[in-house]
Amino acid sequence: MILERCLGSMLLVLSMLSNVLGAFVGVNIGTDVSSMPPASDVVAIVKAHQITHIRLYDADPHMLKALAGSGIEVTVGVTNEEVLGIGESASAAAAWINKNVAAYMPSTNITAIAVGSEVLTSVPHAAPVLVTAMNNLHKALVAADLNFQVKVSTPQSMDIIPKPFPPSTATFNSSWNSTIYQLLQFLKNTNSYYMLNAYPYYGYTNGNGIFPIDYALFKPLPSVKQIVDPNTLFHYNSMFDAMVDATYYSMDALNFSVIPIVVTETGWPWQGGSNEPDATVENAETFINKLIQRVSNNSGPPSQPTIPINTYIYELFNEDKRPGPISEKNWGLLFTNGTAVFPLSLGGPSQITGNSTAVFCVAKDDASEDKLRDGLNWACGQGQANCSAIQSGQPCYLPNNIKNHASYAYNDYYQKMHTVGGTCDFDGTATTTTIDPN
Repeated sequence: MILERCLGSMLLVLSMLSNVLGAFVGVNIGTDVSSMPPASDVVAIVKAHQITHIRLYDADPHMLKALAGSGIEVTVGVTNEEVLGIGESASAAAAWINKNVAAYMPSTNITAIAVGSEVLTSVPHAAPVLVTAMNNLHKALVAADLNFQVKVSTPQSMDIIPKPFPPSTATFNSSWNSTIYQLLQFLKNTNSYYMLNAYPYYGYTNGNGIFPIDYALFKPLPSVKQIVDPNTLFHYNSMFDAMVDATYYSMDALNFSVIPIVVTETGWPWQGGSNEPDATVENAETFINKLIQRVSNNSGPPSQPTIPINTYIYELFNEDKRPGPISEKNWGLLFTNGTAVFPLSLGGPSQITGNSTAVFCVAKDDASEDKLRDGLNWACGQGQANCSAIQSGQPCYLPNNIKNHASYAYNDYYQKMHTVGGTCDFDGTATTTTIDPN
């Protein structure tokens, strides 16, 4: 973990525009987090960073209540464990819609339901009822008069496309053809979209050196190493674009050509084990920033240049409770106090970037320890700063002195509250600075 970045991180600004105006960048929120903030704090963090599209992996009532009135567009999730029951019972689907969607609308802006997560590859025994589950949920939305506001789809991984390169010859795994055909027919009939989980990190690390890492990181390639589809002669400047195009071509192979793709997950881990050398802060920072730039130019992949690639980054916080290698626990954009793991910038001219210079709130060098202690106690108490990271044994406990702890708490409070009137004063013990205090 990059401890020195606990305080100083630029404000993450992910300002999304509507589909009419262009593509959006959203963020996934997983909850396998040992120090998960309360739902109200999570929503405050999301709003502070101007994130306007989020995806939940379930339909957590605390989050859905906290999101009321925020205007944030929410994709709720049917868990893999729930798919079978909903697929087998229309009444179970209706109950799920009433409990998890209708009960919160319109104050909570639910716009989509993601049915399961990579069902075909992660819980294949549920595949036979997947599309039935989606149909049951859609019919329940129709009955509740919510079908025009809320779309139903299901995220699938790239693993169901065995040979994604060259994109023009990509096809879905033929053993799933019947299910995928039914799925695509449902998406077309309901004017929904295909949800794709596309990870260039895995495409590169599992690719046995076939593609250069710069291709996975959106970096320009030298003329002698251009990635070209030999059949269409399309140039692919990134693995991300090639993955999306491979999915479009796979749909086309089943004679479906008008279903847009939304990337429901993509990202890059910023820390890994000794056998995961590509999971670094530098690579994650490069991938995420260039991804935002790529999506914000509002174009599609070479075969579908007019269809923007709406995308959700995986993920808001590190899910440190997830099993697996170290990298699996380190995909988060933010620490749980709301500060960014690495600086992030927006590249598209249509995006609202906010202040170009980040502002931090820190303790003054000449402040008395008594006043700093009072300020620290207020920030962590009444000020509702998240001070868990400066407790003994936690990542930002060291250096263990009142000035550093106060600076952490002051900055946490300020980053969350300055947009709604919070100040950086703390009885004269604090000051703002544009110098990153890491």
